[in-house]
Amino acid sequence: MSIFNELKSALEQACEIEHGKRKASRITRYEVADVRRIRAQLNVSQAQFAEALGTSVDTVKSWESKRRNPTGLAAKVLNAIDSNPAIYYQLHSR
Repeated sequence: MSIFNELKSALEQACEIEHGKRKASRITRYEVADVRRIRAQLNVSQAQFAEALGTSVDTVKSWESKRRNPTGLAAKVLNAIDSNPAIYYQLHSR
C-alpha cells in the first residue's frame, strides 16, 4: 500500500470516528501542566523557575499565559514536579 493510500485510509477512519460511525481503537490523552499553579505552589519567581528548568523567562511566561504548551521533556519534568515538588528543589540546587 502506498503512503498516500495509508494516509487516505487513516483520514477516512478519523472522519468516521469523528462522526460516530466507528469507535476509536485507542484514545491517548495528555494532561497539559498548569505551570502557573505549579510555580505558585513552589512559591518561586518566574526567573527562578526558568533557571531551574534550563529555559527562558519568556518561555515560562508563554506557558503560564497558555500561548504555548510545554512539550517533550519539559512536559514530563513539569508533571514530575507537580507530582513530587522535591524534584524542583533538586533541579534548582544544581
